[in-house]
Amino acid sequence: MSALQYGLTPKMKPLSPRRSTLVAALDVGTSKIVCLIGRLKPRQSDDMLRHRSHGVGVLGFGHTLARGVKAGGIIDLAQGESSIRQCADLAERMAKMQLDSVIVSISAGRPSSELISASVDVAGASINERDIARVLTAGSRHSVRDGRVVLHSLPLGYVVDQASGVGNPRGMLARRFGIDMHVVTTDISVARNLMLTIERCHINVEAMVISPYVAGLSVLTADEAELGAAVIDMGAGTTTIAVFAGGRFVHADGFALGGRHVTMDLARGLHARIPDAERIKTLYGSVLAGGSDERDMIAVPPLDSDELEAPQFVSRASLVRFIKPRIEEIFEMARDRLAVSPFAAEPRGGVVLTGGASQLAGVSGLATHVLGRPVRIGRPLGIAGLPEEANGPALAVAAGMLVYPQVAHLEHFEPRRTRHSLTGGGYIARVGRWLREGF
Repeated sequence: MSALQYGLTPKMKPLSPRRSTLVAALDVGTSKIVCLIGRLKPRQSDDMLRHRSHGVGVLGFGHTLARGVKAGGIIDLAQGESSIRQCADLAERMAKMQLDSVIVSISAGRPSSELISASVDVAGASINERDIARVLTAGSRHSVRDGRVVLHSLPLGYVVDQASGVGNPRGMLARRFGIDMHVVTTDISVARNLMLTIERCHINVEAMVISPYVAGLSVLTADEAELGAAVIDMGAGTTTIAVFAGGRFVHADGFALGGRHVTMDLARGLHARIPDAERIKTLYGSVLAGGSDERDMIAVPPLDSDELEAPQFVSRASLVRFIKPRIEEIFEMARDRLAVSPFAAEPRGGVVLTGGASQLAGVSGLATHVLGRPVRIGRPLGIAGLPEEANGPALAVAAGMLVYPQVAHLEHFEPRRTRHSLTGGGYIARVGRWLREGF
C-alpha cells in the first residue's frame, strides 16, 4: 500500500456552490462506528450558519459496535473491517445506494498543530495565481515531518513584504510574498492502518479529517466561530480539542483519555463486568450528587454471571464518587492544553462539548467550574433527516463530515494526480487490488 507515503492524506476536490452532491461520512471510534450518507443541496445562507453554502439531508444511517479499535486506532484489521462493512451496509440499505468513497474522521495518533510560515520572491510586478500556488507549495513542504502525516493545511493569512494578515493578495505589488499556515498532523502509522482497513472494504477514502474540527463545523454557529470557541470532543478512548477564532480553525490537540476510562473505573470500583458497568454509566451515571442519592440504590449484577448469586446494591452517590474524579481529570487536562493554545487569548470564548462522554448528567456544570468558561453541550445544527436518537452530541463528528465538503476549498490540496497516487489510483487500480485480494 503506497498511501500516505508523501506525508499527506487525501484531500477533497472543492465543492461547487451551485451543484448538489452525495457525501458519505465514516466515524470510526473506540466504542462505536457511525456511517452517514447525505445529500448536499445549494441553499441561501442564513445568519446563524453563514459558512454553509449547502443544506444537508441525511439519506442513510448506520451505527454499530466498534471491534478491533482501541483509543481510536485500529488494532485488529479483520475485526475492524467486519465492523466497518456492517455499519456501511446498514447505511447503504437505508439510502438504497452503494458507497464508493467516504470522508473519514481520526482522533488517534497524538494529533498536534503547528503554525508554519513560508515565503517566495515575486517573479513579476504583482502577485498572481502562480505566486499563490508557489507559496502554498512552499508552506506544504515545510509541514512534512518524519513519522507524521498532514491532515489539514489551512492558510491563515498572506504576508506581502512586511504587511501580514492579508486576505486576498491577488494583484498587490510586492518583492517578497509569504503565507502563515495552520497545519494539523497525526502519526502516520495510525492513519495508514485506518485507511487500509477501510480500503479492504472496497471503499475509497475521499478525505481524512480531525474529529474535533468537523464536530465544530456541525455544532458551532458562525458567530461562535468568529468570536472564539473551543470544541472538546469527549470520545470513548480519546478526548480531542479544536479551537476556532476569527471564523477559522486555528488549533488542534488531543490525549488518550475518555469515556471508556470512566467505564473501567466503574467496573473496578463496583466489581462488575465491563458491559454491566457501561450500562450502569449510561443509565445512571452523573457527576452531581443529589440529596436522595445516598438512599437511591442500583442493582449491580454479580461478576461471575452466576444466576443464583444475588446482585449487590450500590447508591447513586457511590457512582458519582467513581465517575467524577475521572471526568475532572479529563477537563483538567483539557484546561492545561487550552492554556497554551490561541484560545488563551480569547477571554470571553466559550466551550462546546461533544462526544458520547459529554452526555453524563452534570458534565457541563463541572466543565464550567474546571475550565472557568461558559460551557454548553453541542448538537448538530441544520442537519435534516437525522434520526431522533442520533441528533445529539455523540453524532456531532459524523454530522460534521457532511458539512466539511463546503469548507474543503479553504485548504491547500495537491493536484488530483498526486491524490490518486496516494490512495492507490482510480477505478482501474481498485479493480486490480480486488483481483489481487480475491485470487
